Amino acid sequence: MARFELKLPKMGESVAEATITNWLKEVGDKIEADDAVLEIATDKVDSEVPSEVSGVLVEKLFGKDDLVQVGQTIAIIETEGGNAEVVSSEVAPAIIEEIQKTVEVAKESVATPVDFSESDKFFSPLVKNIAKEEGISLGELVSINGSGKEGRVTKEDILNYVKNRGSQPGTVVATPVKAVEAPKASVVTPSQTVSPVSVNGGDEIVEMDRMRKLISGYMVASVQTSAHVQSFIEVDVTNIVKWRDKVKNAFEKREGEKLTYTPIFMEAVAKALKDYPGMNISVDGDFIIKKKNINLGMAAALPNGNLIVPVIKNADQLNLVGMAKAVNDLGNRAKMGKLKPDDTQGGTYTVTNVGTFGSVFGTPIINQPQVGILALGAIRKVPAVIETPEGDFIGIRQRMFLSHSYDHRVVDGALGGAFVKRVAEYLEAFDINRDY
Repeated sequence: MARFELKLPKMGESVAEATITNWLKEVGDKIEADDAVLEIATDKVDSEVPSEVSGVLVEKLFGKDDLVQVGQTIAIIETEGGNAEVVSSEVAPAIIEEIQKTVEVAKESVATPVDFSESDKFFSPLVKNIAKEEGISLGELVSINGSGKEGRVTKEDILNYVKNRGSQPGTVVATPVKAVEAPKASVVTPSQTVSPVSVNGGDEIVEMDRMRKLISGYMVASVQTSAHVQSFIEVDVTNIVKWRDKVKNAFEKREGEKLTYTPIFMEAVAKALKDYPGMNISVDGDFIIKKKNINLGMAAALPNGNLIVPVIKNADQLNLVGMAKAVNDLGNRAKMGKLKPDDTQGGTYTVTNVGTFGSVFGTPIINQPQVGILALGAIRKVPAVIETPEGDFIGIRQRMFLSHSYDHRVVDGALGGAFVKRVAEYLEAFDINRDY
């Protein structure tokens, strides 16, 4: 028998930690190699951690909602063979001792240390450290309504409390004392968060899921950060529609991929970014970072209906076949919830297809720290003036709107307008006789 350390795997260059959202296996459960043991969440993507070996789960070193660093041991699996990494029986005590040392360091860094042993309620080491750093007393901490399992206070709960702490008038800070358990009553202290209640009994109140809370925070932060301004342009895409209708079946048969409009539009955006590198930048305080690579983000739907932005790396180096494969792969994995953290990192410009939902155009919010985002409207048959050497006439054309939102702090109207016009020019000049 041997004991194997299941560690939190590396999930991407910029991902250093993850939160445990759910344990899929319990102590005593038999596990096969590649079985998912637990679910984790980063600030972008939810994913599973599989076991590298077969055996029995004998120990879980972290609980739900705990924050774990990449490379930390999260569970111990007992295996039959002798090839697994042998782990001393002192692993768990050693980790506990390390956590205790961290807590002691945190205690020394604050003026008024809090004795958490005076409460029977469990608090994770991370929550304790945040409480100590923010000067939150035991009385305040106990009064926070936890959203974790069995009412446990999570990192998000305490950070929300800290954020709203100063805006709560008359907040009473309790002195930590060895408390006698009081009878449970319907008295709400000023520091407690009151759950909303339907007045007429007919409305359903549903808490945002974790991803929706993150999206909400990102959107508000983006609007508060960037001075959003929009430019709109209408494009004739008749040639693109005719070409796709002509080649889509042969394309799918030859390449094994469906040909949608998205890779065609992405190809035009990548070309325009090469022409206008001033749109392929990001902002860091008072500095502008000119990006070397063109990495296109594409908004995609998750299984729960939320949106995420996976990234096509080095999009300007892909031909149409490569672009189609990248678009389909990321879109399919997003629908199945199989995106990896690296798939959403490093974007330099974003495209969102609001036409999928029938919208003619939209005013999308910039994906920070980028400075621009392009919305593709629905393609519609409309009457249009067609100019010819013999004169003008009215005809039925396939047209769509492009909506360009950009950061007016660093992108002026001339650049923002010229960029979206260049995208339109590439689309309207599409060669109907081209190969894939």
